[in-house]
Amino acid sequence: MISAKSATALIQELNETDETEHLEAKEISGADVGKSFYETVCALSNEPDLGGGTILLGIEKEQALFPLYSVSGVSGPDKIASDIASGCTTIFNIPVRVDISQEKVGEKIVVKVDVPELQRNQKPLYFKSQGLPRGAFRRNGPTDVRCTDEDLLAFFHNKTHEPYDSCIVADAVYDDLDELAIGAYRRARAEVNRLAEELTWTDEDMLYALGAIKRSNESVRVTVTGLVMFGKQAALRRLFPSNRVDYVRIPGNAWVSDPERVFESVDMRGPVLTLLPRVIAAIIDDLPKAFGIDENGSGQRTELPVIPYRVIREAVVNSLMHRSYQIAQPIQIIRYSNRIEIKNPGYSLKSQERFDEPGSLIRNPHIAEILHETRFAETKGSGIRVMRKYMANSGLSSPTFDSDRDNDEFRAIFLLHHFLNENDWEWLSQFKSMDLTEDQMRALIFMREVGAIDNSTYRSLTQSDTLGASKSLRHLRSLYLISDRGSGARTYYVPGRSFPAQGAANMDASMDVSGHKMYGKSGDRLALASDLPPELRLRVQAIGKRLEPEKARALIIDLCRWRPLSAEEIASFIRKTTSYVSQKYLYGMVRDGRLVYLYPEMVKHPGQKYRVADNHNEQAV
Repeated sequence: MISAKSATALIQELNETDETEHLEAKEISGADVGKSFYETVCALSNEPDLGGGTILLGIEKEQALFPLYSVSGVSGPDKIASDIASGCTTIFNIPVRVDISQEKVGEKIVVKVDVPELQRNQKPLYFKSQGLPRGAFRRNGPTDVRCTDEDLLAFFHNKTHEPYDSCIVADAVYDDLDELAIGAYRRARAEVNRLAEELTWTDEDMLYALGAIKRSNESVRVTVTGLVMFGKQAALRRLFPSNRVDYVRIPGNAWVSDPERVFESVDMRGPVLTLLPRVIAAIIDDLPKAFGIDENGSGQRTELPVIPYRVIREAVVNSLMHRSYQIAQPIQIIRYSNRIEIKNPGYSLKSQERFDEPGSLIRNPHIAEILHETRFAETKGSGIRVMRKYMANSGLSSPTFDSDRDNDEFRAIFLLHHFLNENDWEWLSQFKSMDLTEDQMRALIFMREVGAIDNSTYRSLTQSDTLGASKSLRHLRSLYLISDRGSGARTYYVPGRSFPAQGAANMDASMDVSGHKMYGKSGDRLALASDLPPELRLRVQAIGKRLEPEKARALIIDLCRWRPLSAEEIASFIRKTTSYVSQKYLYGMVRDGRLVYLYPEMVKHPGQKYRVADNHNEQAV
């Protein structure tokens, strides 16, 4: 939302919390505000339910031990204000009316630009010269990101564009719908309201009302909703082959790339209404059990799963309801010895900054409504809050959530052991002289288990606000218990030099968390290439200015089969920039299952590397 604070107060806020979803600082070196300013205007105008935001001009950011914002000032503020007003009315598809003010801070002028959110029927805003979708931007935390086709679907949803789950599935016929699944809906609906009118209708009329089928020229066509919610096993396998849930059991606490290691895996598919109970049961049956006493007074000992049933139910329902059915990938539920991770295709349409706020942005409205009518889902945006509440009531760490737009994926992580148990307190006793808060102790234990942490994860663990999380992390960093990696919105923290030696802790600055020497700068390319097997070394040395995409992908596969490599290392081998390699190759190869992350539990882990998927046998081109 637009801040009513003065520029001076906002600068203080920047130094306490860094840039946020609704507050951006920019330095102006000349007489032009630059294209990035207008990208932020576009993003703030477009972001649903944000209420707009504020941009401060004439602020420089120094990267020291802590980010420090100071006033650099704006020369010619009147001209800058005039240019902004003119630009905002001419370069976009519709005029944007921003509020521009000037404030003297010390001896220098800061320009404050308040950008309102556009009305729903005016979105998306985009650069006229670029068109859609490339010319439109959204706000993702403190960064501006280009809109995807799915973003445009969200913008057009309340106009004329139909959501994907109402689209007709080619080659699907009415006979592809399962009578057992239709019966399951009728029973679940009757449990909620046995007098519901639709229960008296024929199956075809009921499915039509639910958006599961469409009628056209006296024929019946099946929609995505119909196939997902009511499709037969054979039809789902034929038409949506990746629409399944994979439950994977991993020994230990990390994904191991050893091809000789055999993982336990159960693949489940079927219509959602009959699939949900099977997935939930598979997780619950595999969870460690805690002992308790029957509350009904019998005094009998009972066994309950360590993670509450309601939490598992919410997580599974949310993954099936909010996943993107346009992406040909299964939902993965990975059971490590110390945690459960649920990964589903499709980033969250709701910003991570607003996960705790009421209200939900729904990707699949027809599917969500069916689940709501059968009381599987609330559709009020309360799922994350419910999971956090039940985990806290059970003495467990709050779950953490990560929405990754780059890889179009959403991830939820649930740690299995109780915080803070006796072993934790014993481990934490070595920090007693540091006067840490309980929240900071939780963060250290999380880092011990997972290997890294960031600001949003800290907030999830401790229920802190952005300001509290920022101050706590700074304190841990000042004690050298954590060390920051990356910058801006991509800042993460790994164990620092004062962190007890364990796993990735106390590593040399030139080593990543997996213990490999870090390369990537141009001067390191020869050193890294010298470690290659002869055949790979010759292929790398033979790379010219032009490298065909398929040959590049095959080379990347063989390089990552040799050993896990970072994006920087891969880029140095094929003589491209890291951003180019990530956008052109790595994102797609991960999405297609050709590569996987070395640290899947935290996609943006500072030591992230890529390795070949265990079931991938692609040969060099």
